[in-house]
Amino acid sequence: LLIQRSVKQHHLNLLFQAMSAATHPQPQVDFLKGEPHRKHPGVTNLKTLRLPEELHVAAQSIIHRAQVNQLPEHIHKLTNFLWSRKRAVEDLTLRQKAVSLEKELWEKLEKINIHSADIDEQAMEDRIRRKVLSELRRTTYHWAPTKYDEELGVVYMAARLAGGYAAVRRALNEIKKKDPSFAPHTLLDFGSGLGTVVWLVASHACWGDSLKEMVCVDSSGPMNILAERLLKGDDERAEPCIKQVYFRQFLPVSPKVQFDLVTAAFTLSELPNVKDREEAAFTLWRKTSSYLVLVENGTKDGHQILMEARDTLLKKQEKTVYDSRPASVFAPCSHELVCPKLAHEPVTPCNFQQHYQPLSLPRHNDRQIEKFSYLILRRTEAVEEGTKGVEWARLIAPVLRRTRHVHCHACCPDGQLQHMVVTARKHGRKQLLFEWSCRI
Repeated sequence: LLIQRSVKQHHLNLLFQAMSAATHPQPQVDFLKGEPHRKHPGVTNLKTLRLPEELHVAAQSIIHRAQVNQLPEHIHKLTNFLWSRKRAVEDLTLRQKAVSLEKELWEKLEKINIHSADIDEQAMEDRIRRKVLSELRRTTYHWAPTKYDEELGVVYMAARLAGGYAAVRRALNEIKKKDPSFAPHTLLDFGSGLGTVVWLVASHACWGDSLKEMVCVDSSGPMNILAERLLKGDDERAEPCIKQVYFRQFLPVSPKVQFDLVTAAFTLSELPNVKDREEAAFTLWRKTSSYLVLVENGTKDGHQILMEARDTLLKKQEKTVYDSRPASVFAPCSHELVCPKLAHEPVTPCNFQQHYQPLSLPRHNDRQIEKFSYLILRRTEAVEEGTKGVEWARLIAPVLRRTRHVHCHACCPDGQLQHMVVTARKHGRKQLLFEWSCRI
């Protein structure tokens, strides 16, 4: 058994070196320390996630009481709307497109040799302007803020409560796994919605033993009411099952008030333009004393919104700085360079998947997959235990298993994407490699 364990450990170290040595030569490190390969520190995946029983029961009660007509159809429609949501087109981009279209139309007129004597120039200008406006309306994404009333809030809960819980839980697991000494006392959840983050961090699986104050900020009054009902188990006279939770419609005014953990899940995409998202990123970072966690849909736009926030906090400087500790990327990026997925055509989002069990509703019971993107920034200089001096590569796609070899696609510390083929001949026994690499 000792020999078999030693062989496993050796093979896994060889595989890690195959993924990381392509960028920077690294010293060999005993990552397993005698543990099974499934406990490798690079493994951050979670099994199928379920809502806490109290939250599940409260949500079912609220949905049953609401008696929303054609609920499955509303769930399907809202889910599709949220997934297909894009960033609003910026005014400058729209003006540039209008000028380009107008120029193109005038060039077409010149090609057919229409002289000024043959037409009314003012009438032609008006006609071209109408054509430009018509084309812009047809081809431009029409962004509008989503306003949640009581009924739409219930539909949102039925559609997104479990999926949102799974995405944020998976993101927070990065901190739990890589910085086990972190024990936050305060939380700020911006765009808190149904209060999902509170249920996560207050659980014993996260930081329920250390948290003393949790502030939920959401501009929607009906959503705050729903979140409070969930905490009380849909019983107005009951005490909240999680204490020290405070709901607000606005952020704390003082710029010097900080929180150990700041989160914003599916929130930046609800802001209308780059300027507002940049201001929100700076504000949230100003409120952060340790970790800032951002989560968005795993679409191109969701990923690009996170990359905007990343560039804002890494490359731009606020006018007034209250905490001089700089931002650094904690996860998922293995570097702070330009995202290579945005630099190569075709552009594909950097996203992750998490299995979860949805609420028990008609046509809504099967295990589902949440596809999301996330970004974690930190002020602390925490280093993963046992991995000092090691620069990690990150698997960015499911491992492809083939006969006698596997394909790994990784984002490396030098900011490059690499496709590595791992074979039994070069890196050890095939079955061990399969079992380990599929869990990264």
